[in-house]
Amino acid sequence: MPRLSLRLWVLIAVVATWVYVDFFRTPTDATAAIRKGGYAITELQRYEQTVRVLAREEYHFGREAELSPMDVAVGWGVMAKPEVYRQFSITQSGRWYYWSSDNLPIPRREVEINSSNIHLVPASPEIADRLRRIKRDDVLALGGSLIEVTASDGWRWRSSLSREDTGQGACELLLLKRLDWVRPPAAGLP
Repeated sequence: MPRLSLRLWVLIAVVATWVYVDFFRTPTDATAAIRKGGYAITELQRYEQTVRVLAREEYHFGREAELSPMDVAVGWGVMAKPEVYRQFSITQSGRWYYWSSDNLPIPRREVEINSSNIHLVPASPEIADRLRRIKRDDVLALGGSLIEVTASDGWRWRSSLSREDTGQGACELLLLKRLDWVRPPAAGLP
């Protein structure tokens, strides 16, 4: 069997690397920048989740509203159970989600890691039309990408990529590509 030269091994390594990078990269690598109006949208991480809508708020003014006309406060796991989330007062204002309860039915940390505020950026006119039908208590299957949005003047809006964070910067900024209404399973939502 003939021996391969060092140059041939280097060439094989380069081609193999190119094939791997070009054909096996994640979808977010393939869609590095999407233009929407005067904004550049970068997909950071794929997002698929079944959630219960705890509250919804529409926005009509400001730069954020150009991209995201609605936020939904959502719950999954224990926070999707009606016997739990109905013991909370849940409101939204100024792109924030607030909750309170006179008697916490679950530990505070369980509320924090099983609920979130999501800024919805519709990926198409059809998805934008469907947003208007969302109501409190709906169970939704959401699909899309967590994103970062930038503008040429330096403005930036970036999604959280963690389910563990709270406070400033903890909301998800979701490029919503799929929105379906589902019936909740008897055991609750994952």
